[in-house]
Amino acid sequence: MAVVVEPSSSDLQIHRLPQPKYIDALRWLPLISALDNPIALALHDSHSATSSIEIHALKTPPNPPSLDLQSSWPCPSRVSSLRVSQTPQKPLIAASTFDGSLHFLATHPVNLSIQSDTSIAEKGFHVGPIWGVDLLGSGGECVTGGEDGRVNLVTVGESRLSYRRVFDSEGLVSYTAAKWASPAEFATGGLGFSLQWWDQRKPGGAVSQFKGGWGRGGSSGIVHSIDIHPSRKHTCVGGGSSGTVFAWDLRWPEQPVVLSGIGTGERENTSPSESEVWEVQYDCFVHSSNISNVSSSRILPVMMCSEDGILAVVEEGEEPAELLAEPCAINSFDINVQNPSTVICSLEWESVAIITRQ
Repeated sequence: MAVVVEPSSSDLQIHRLPQPKYIDALRWLPLISALDNPIALALHDSHSATSSIEIHALKTPPNPPSLDLQSSWPCPSRVSSLRVSQTPQKPLIAASTFDGSLHFLATHPVNLSIQSDTSIAEKGFHVGPIWGVDLLGSGGECVTGGEDGRVNLVTVGESRLSYRRVFDSEGLVSYTAAKWASPAEFATGGLGFSLQWWDQRKPGGAVSQFKGGWGRGGSSGIVHSIDIHPSRKHTCVGGGSSGTVFAWDLRWPEQPVVLSGIGTGERENTSPSESEVWEVQYDCFVHSSNISNVSSSRILPVMMCSEDGILAVVEEGEEPAELLAEPCAINSFDINVQNPSTVICSLEWESVAIITRQ
Protein backbone atom coordinates (compact mmCIF):
# COMPACT_ATOMS: atom_id res chain seq x y z
CA MET A 1 0.00 0.00 0.00
CA ALA A 2 1.23 3.47 -0.85
CA VAL A 3 2.06 5.85 1.95
CA VAL A 4 0.44 9.27 1.81
CA VAL A 5 2.62 11.95 3.40
CA GLU A 6 0.85 15.10 4.51
CA PRO A 7 2.42 18.56 4.40
CA SER A 8 3.27 19.14 8.05
CA SER A 9 4.08 22.03 10.28
CA SER A 10 7.52 22.23 11.85
CA ASP A 11 6.27 20.46 15.00
CA LEU A 12 3.94 17.89 13.41
CA GLN A 13 4.53 15.10 10.88
CA ILE A 14 1.67 13.02 9.48
CA HIS A 15 1.72 9.81 7.43
CA ARG A 16 -1.30 7.88 6.15
CA LEU A 17 -1.05 4.17 5.43
CA PRO A 18 -4.06 2.90 3.39
CA GLN A 19 -5.46 -0.50 4.43
CA PRO A 20 -7.65 -2.95 2.49
CA LYS A 21 -10.20 -3.36 5.33
CA TYR A 22 -12.26 -1.24 7.70
CA ILE A 23 -10.41 -0.55 10.96
CA ASP A 24 -12.65 -0.89 14.01
CA ALA A 25 -9.91 -0.21 16.58
CA LEU A 26 -6.15 -0.08 16.96
CA ARG A 27 -3.66 -0.23 19.85
CA TRP A 28 0.09 -0.03 20.40
CA LEU A 29 1.70 -3.19 21.75
CA PRO A 30 4.72 -2.91 24.09
CA LEU A 31 7.87 -1.82 22.29
CA ILE A 32 10.33 -4.64 21.59
CA SER A 33 13.05 -2.81 19.64
CA ALA A 34 14.08 0.67 18.62
CA LEU A 35 13.13 -0.04 15.01
CA ASP A 36 9.84 -1.96 15.22
CA ASN A 37 6.74 -0.62 16.96
CA PRO A 38 4.09 -3.37 17.12
CA ILE A 39 0.45 -2.43 16.52
CA ALA A 40 -2.73 -4.49 16.95
CA LEU A 41 -5.55 -3.79 14.46
CA ALA A 42 -9.17 -4.94 14.72
CA LEU A 43 -10.36 -5.23 11.11
CA HIS A 44 -13.63 -5.91 9.31
CA ASP A 45 -14.06 -6.95 5.67
CA SER A 46 -17.48 -5.74 4.54
CA HIS A 47 -17.31 -7.78 1.31
CA SER A 48 -16.86 -11.13 3.03
CA ALA A 49 -18.50 -10.07 6.33
CA THR A 50 -15.49 -11.40 8.25
CA SER A 51 -13.48 -9.88 11.08
CA SER A 52 -9.93 -10.40 12.27
CA ILE A 53 -7.21 -9.11 14.58
CA GLU A 54 -3.86 -8.46 12.95
CA ILE A 55 -0.50 -7.63 14.49
CA HIS A 56 1.76 -5.40 12.42
CA ALA A 57 5.27 -4.09 12.95
CA LEU A 58 5.50 -0.37 12.24
CA LYS A 59 8.81 0.16 10.44
CA THR A 60 9.97 3.74 10.85
CA PRO A 61 13.46 3.98 9.38
CA PRO A 62 13.88 4.68 6.57
CA ASN A 63 11.18 7.29 6.05
CA PRO A 64 8.30 6.91 5.17
CA PRO A 65 7.00 4.28 7.62
CA SER A 66 5.32 1.01 6.66
CA LEU A 67 3.17 -1.64 8.34
CA ASP A 68 4.41 -5.24 8.02
CA LEU A 69 1.93 -8.00 8.89
CA GLN A 70 3.33 -10.38 11.52
CA SER A 71 0.32 -12.51 12.50
CA SER A 72 -3.45 -12.69 12.14
CA TRP A 73 -6.34 -14.26 14.07
CA PRO A 74 -9.89 -14.74 12.69
CA CYS A 75 -12.47 -13.24 15.05
CA PRO A 76 -15.90 -14.95 15.13
CA SER A 77 -17.71 -11.60 15.33
CA ARG A 78 -17.00 -7.94 14.71
CA VAL A 79 -14.84 -6.33 17.40
CA SER A 80 -16.57 -3.76 19.62
CA SER A 81 -13.62 -2.90 21.90
CA LEU A 82 -9.87 -3.60 21.89
CA ARG A 83 -7.37 -3.35 24.75
CA VAL A 84 -3.78 -4.50 25.36
CA SER A 85 -1.58 -5.01 28.42
CA GLN A 86 1.66 -3.02 28.51
CA THR A 87 3.84 -5.88 29.76
CA PRO A 88 6.71 -6.38 27.27
CA GLN A 89 7.49 -9.92 28.49
CA LYS A 90 3.94 -11.14 27.85
CA PRO A 91 1.76 -8.87 25.69
CA LEU A 92 -1.94 -9.70 26.00
CA ILE A 93 -4.74 -8.51 23.71
CA ALA A 94 -8.37 -8.38 24.89
CA ALA A 95 -11.10 -8.05 22.25
CA SER A 96 -14.85 -7.92 22.87
CA THR A 97 -17.44 -8.38 20.15
CA PHE A 98 -20.89 -7.33 19.00
CA ASP A 99 -22.11 -10.87 19.79
CA GLY A 100 -21.17 -10.60 23.47
CA SER A 101 -18.03 -12.74 23.46
CA LEU A 102 -14.62 -11.85 24.92
CA HIS A 103 -11.29 -13.07 23.53
CA PHE A 104 -7.74 -12.98 24.90
CA LEU A 105 -4.73 -13.38 22.61
CA ALA A 106 -1.28 -14.02 24.08
CA THR A 107 1.46 -12.83 21.72
CA HIS A 108 5.14 -13.67 21.49
CA PRO A 109 7.19 -10.65 22.66
CA VAL A 110 9.78 -11.00 19.88
CA ASN A 111 8.28 -12.46 16.68
CA LEU A 112 4.74 -11.16 17.48
CA SER A 113 3.08 -14.49 16.68
CA ILE A 114 -0.18 -15.35 18.47
CA GLN A 115 0.77 -18.11 20.90
CA SER A 116 -2.63 -18.85 22.41
CA ASP A 117 -6.22 -17.69 22.48
CA THR A 118 -8.90 -18.16 25.14
CA SER A 119 -12.50 -17.00 25.00
CA ILE A 120 -15.72 -16.55 26.92
CA ALA A 121 -18.71 -16.92 24.62
CA GLU A 122 -21.42 -18.40 26.83
CA LYS A 123 -24.86 -16.81 26.81
CA GLY A 124 -24.80 -15.99 30.51
CA PHE A 125 -21.77 -13.71 30.13
CA HIS A 126 -23.20 -10.89 28.00
CA VAL A 127 -26.09 -10.58 25.57
CA GLY A 128 -25.28 -8.25 22.69
CA PRO A 129 -22.35 -5.86 22.27
CA ILE A 130 -19.71 -5.41 24.97
CA TRP A 131 -18.70 -1.75 24.60
CA GLY A 132 -16.61 -1.29 27.74
CA VAL A 133 -13.45 -3.38 28.28
CA ASP A 134 -10.24 -2.73 30.20
CA LEU A 135 -7.28 -4.82 31.32
CA LEU A 136 -5.74 -4.38 34.76
CA GLY A 137 -1.96 -3.99 34.81
CA SER A 138 -0.33 -7.04 33.25
CA GLY A 139 -3.70 -8.43 32.18
CA GLY A 140 -4.57 -10.67 35.12
CA GLU A 141 -8.05 -9.17 35.42
CA CYS A 142 -10.45 -7.62 32.93
CA VAL A 143 -13.60 -5.58 33.51
CA THR A 144 -16.45 -5.61 30.98
CA GLY A 145 -19.57 -3.46 30.65
CA GLY A 146 -22.24 -4.32 28.11
CA GLU A 147 -25.28 -2.97 26.35
CA ASP A 148 -27.27 -5.54 28.33
CA GLY A 149 -26.53 -3.70 31.59
CA ARG A 150 -24.16 -6.32 32.97
CA VAL A 151 -20.79 -5.60 34.58
CA ASN A 152 -18.42 -8.56 34.84
CA LEU A 153 -14.91 -9.16 36.19
CA VAL A 154 -12.85 -11.75 34.32
CA THR A 155 -9.83 -13.52 35.80
CA VAL A 156 -7.29 -14.41 33.13
CA GLY A 157 -5.31 -17.58 33.90
CA GLU A 158 -2.60 -19.35 31.93
CA SER A 159 -5.02 -21.62 30.07
CA ARG A 160 -8.50 -20.83 31.36
CA LEU A 161 -10.82 -17.93 32.12
CA SER A 162 -13.31 -17.40 34.90
CA TYR A 163 -15.68 -14.56 35.61
CA ARG A 164 -18.06 -13.24 38.22
CA ARG A 165 -21.00 -10.90 37.89
CA VAL A 166 -20.53 -7.57 39.64
CA PHE A 167 -23.87 -6.07 38.68
CA ASP A 168 -26.84 -6.66 36.40
CA SER A 169 -29.28 -3.83 35.72
CA GLU A 170 -31.45 -6.29 33.77
CA GLY A 171 -31.46 -3.97 30.79
CA LEU A 172 -32.47 -0.80 32.66
CA VAL A 173 -28.98 0.70 32.17
CA SER A 174 -26.48 0.12 29.37
CA TYR A 175 -22.74 0.42 29.90
CA THR A 176 -20.65 1.80 27.04
CA ALA A 177 -17.20 2.35 28.61
CA ALA A 178 -15.01 0.94 31.39
CA LYS A 179 -11.63 1.82 32.94
CA TRP A 180 -9.61 0.53 35.89
CA ALA A 181 -8.48 3.07 38.51
CA SER A 182 -6.73 0.65 40.90
CA PRO A 183 -6.70 -3.10 41.56
CA ALA A 184 -9.90 -2.64 43.57
CA GLU A 185 -11.65 0.25 41.78
CA PHE A 186 -12.93 0.96 38.28
CA ALA A 187 -15.31 3.32 36.49
CA THR A 188 -18.01 2.75 33.89
CA GLY A 189 -19.99 5.10 31.66
CA GLY A 190 -23.27 5.05 29.80
CA LEU A 191 -26.42 6.93 28.82
CA GLY A 192 -27.18 10.41 30.10
CA PHE A 193 -23.50 11.40 30.24
CA SER A 194 -23.41 9.10 33.27
CA LEU A 195 -20.37 7.76 35.12
CA GLN A 196 -20.30 5.14 37.87
CA TRP A 197 -17.51 4.38 40.35
CA TRP A 198 -17.17 0.81 41.63
CA ASP A 199 -15.17 -0.58 44.56
CA GLN A 200 -14.78 -4.36 44.84
CA ARG A 201 -14.37 -3.96 48.60
CA LYS A 202 -17.93 -2.59 48.73
CA PRO A 203 -20.15 -5.02 46.77
CA GLY A 204 -23.77 -4.43 45.83
CA GLY A 205 -23.47 -1.67 43.24
CA ALA A 206 -21.66 1.51 42.32
CA VAL A 207 -20.33 3.48 45.32
CA SER A 208 -20.67 6.82 43.53
CA GLN A 209 -22.55 8.02 40.44
CA PHE A 210 -22.75 11.09 38.25
CA LYS A 211 -25.24 12.06 35.56
CA GLY A 212 -24.59 15.12 33.43
CA GLY A 213 -27.46 17.56 33.44
CA TRP A 214 -26.89 18.88 29.97
CA GLY A 215 -27.86 17.98 26.40
CA ARG A 216 -29.03 19.74 23.24
CA GLY A 217 -32.78 19.90 22.94
CA GLY A 218 -33.15 17.85 26.09
CA SER A 219 -31.63 14.83 24.38
CA SER A 220 -29.63 12.37 26.42
CA GLY A 221 -25.96 11.93 25.59
CA ILE A 222 -23.77 8.84 25.81
CA VAL A 223 -20.30 8.41 27.31
CA HIS A 224 -18.29 6.41 24.75
CA SER A 225 -14.87 6.46 26.42
CA ILE A 226 -13.27 6.93 29.86
CA ASP A 227 -9.69 7.49 30.94
CA ILE A 228 -8.10 7.73 34.39
CA HIS A 229 -4.59 9.10 34.90
CA PRO A 230 -2.35 6.87 37.06
CA SER A 231 -1.30 9.85 39.20
CA ARG A 232 -4.86 11.27 39.49
CA LYS A 233 -6.98 8.25 40.37
CA HIS A 234 -9.64 10.44 41.93
CA THR A 235 -10.46 12.02 38.56
CA CYS A 236 -11.75 10.42 35.38
CA VAL A 237 -12.46 12.03 32.03
CA GLY A 238 -15.28 11.02 29.71
CA GLY A 239 -15.96 11.67 26.04
CA GLY A 240 -19.34 11.33 24.38
CA SER A 241 -22.14 12.93 22.40
CA SER A 242 -22.19 16.45 20.95
CA GLY A 243 -18.41 16.86 21.10
CA THR A 244 -18.46 16.66 24.90
CA VAL A 245 -15.35 15.94 26.95
CA PHE A 246 -15.67 16.39 30.72
CA ALA A 247 -13.87 15.49 33.94
CA TRP A 248 -15.45 14.04 37.06
CA ASP A 249 -13.55 14.47 40.32
CA LEU A 250 -14.68 12.21 43.16
CA ARG A 251 -13.69 14.90 45.67
CA TRP A 252 -16.28 17.24 44.13
CA PRO A 253 -18.70 14.77 42.49
CA GLU A 254 -21.40 17.36 41.72
CA GLN A 255 -19.03 19.80 39.98
CA PRO A 256 -17.90 18.35 36.62
CA VAL A 257 -15.37 20.28 34.57
CA VAL A 258 -16.41 20.54 30.92
CA LEU A 259 -13.39 20.69 28.62
CA SER A 260 -15.25 20.57 25.31
CA GLY A 261 -18.82 20.66 24.07
CA ILE A 262 -21.90 21.47 26.06
CA GLY A 263 -21.24 23.42 29.24
CA THR A 264 -23.35 23.58 32.38
CA GLY A 265 -23.42 27.35 32.39
CA GLU A 266 -24.69 29.97 29.94
CA ARG A 267 -21.55 29.87 27.82
CA GLU A 268 -20.57 26.75 25.92
CA ASN A 269 -16.94 25.75 26.01
CA THR A 270 -14.99 26.04 22.79
CA SER A 271 -15.30 22.66 21.13
CA PRO A 272 -13.27 21.23 18.23
CA SER A 273 -16.14 18.81 17.47
CA GLU A 274 -19.92 18.80 17.39
CA SER A 275 -20.47 15.05 16.95
CA GLU A 276 -19.75 11.85 18.85
CA VAL A 277 -16.40 11.74 20.67
CA TRP A 278 -15.38 8.10 20.28
CA GLU A 279 -12.27 8.04 22.42
CA VAL A 280 -10.43 10.10 25.04
CA GLN A 281 -6.97 9.61 26.57
CA TYR A 282 -4.89 11.75 28.87
CA ASP A 283 -2.10 13.25 26.75
CA CYS A 284 1.09 12.67 28.72
CA PHE A 285 3.18 14.31 25.96
CA VAL A 286 1.94 17.84 26.63
CA HIS A 287 3.01 18.03 30.28
CA SER A 288 5.52 15.19 30.41
CA SER A 289 8.28 17.52 31.67
CA ASN A 290 6.39 19.49 34.32
CA ILE A 291 3.45 17.32 35.38
CA SER A 292 4.65 17.37 39.02
CA ASN A 293 4.23 21.15 39.12
CA VAL A 294 0.58 21.09 38.00
CA SER A 295 -2.05 21.57 40.73
CA SER A 296 -3.89 18.37 41.66
CA SER A 297 -7.19 20.18 41.10
CA ARG A 298 -6.34 21.13 37.51
CA ILE A 299 -7.44 18.74 34.77
CA LEU A 300 -4.52 17.46 32.69
CA PRO A 301 -4.66 17.75 28.86
CA VAL A 302 -6.88 15.21 27.09
CA MET A 303 -6.70 13.95 23.50
CA MET A 304 -9.96 13.13 21.72
CA CYS A 305 -11.16 11.80 18.35
CA SER A 306 -14.58 12.25 16.83
CA GLU A 307 -17.14 11.15 14.25
CA ASP A 308 -16.66 14.40 12.30
CA GLY A 309 -12.97 13.65 11.75
CA ILE A 310 -11.24 15.63 14.49
CA LEU A 311 -8.18 14.60 16.48
CA ALA A 312 -7.40 17.29 19.03
CA VAL A 313 -6.05 18.03 22.50
CA VAL A 314 -8.36 19.88 24.91
CA GLU A 315 -7.17 21.48 28.10
CA GLU A 316 -8.86 23.31 30.96
CA GLY A 317 -8.86 27.06 30.30
CA GLU A 318 -7.10 26.72 26.92
CA GLU A 319 -8.15 26.73 23.28
CA PRO A 320 -8.21 23.26 21.69
CA ALA A 321 -5.09 22.20 19.75
CA GLU A 322 -6.21 20.49 16.54
CA LEU A 323 -3.92 17.75 15.20
CA LEU A 324 -6.07 16.36 12.38
CA ALA A 325 -9.23 17.47 10.56
CA GLU A 326 -10.41 14.67 8.27
CA PRO A 327 -13.35 14.40 5.84
CA CYS A 328 -14.24 11.08 7.53
CA ALA A 329 -14.66 9.73 11.04
CA ILE A 330 -11.70 9.00 13.31
CA ASN A 331 -13.08 6.13 15.35
CA SER A 332 -10.02 5.14 17.39
CA PHE A 333 -6.58 6.39 18.40
CA ASP A 334 -3.78 5.44 20.76
CA ILE A 335 -0.86 7.36 22.27
CA ASN A 336 2.38 5.41 22.48
CA VAL A 337 2.99 4.95 26.21
CA GLN A 338 6.73 4.47 25.72
CA ASN A 339 7.02 7.32 23.20
CA PRO A 340 4.12 9.78 23.80
CA SER A 341 5.15 11.99 20.88
CA THR A 342 3.77 9.36 18.46
CA VAL A 343 0.05 8.79 17.97
CA ILE A 344 -1.80 6.35 15.71
CA CYS A 345 -5.42 6.69 14.68
CA SER A 346 -7.85 4.84 12.42
CA LEU A 347 -9.64 6.72 9.68
CA GLU A 348 -13.04 5.51 8.50
CA TRP A 349 -11.77 5.49 4.92
CA GLU A 350 -9.57 2.46 5.65
CA SER A 351 -6.31 4.14 6.62
CA VAL A 352 -3.98 4.26 9.60
CA ALA A 353 -2.64 7.75 10.32
CA ILE A 354 0.65 8.16 12.18
CA ILE A 355 1.22 11.52 13.83
CA THR A 356 4.64 12.43 15.23
CA ARG A 357 4.95 15.53 17.42
CA GLN A 358 8.18 17.40 18.00
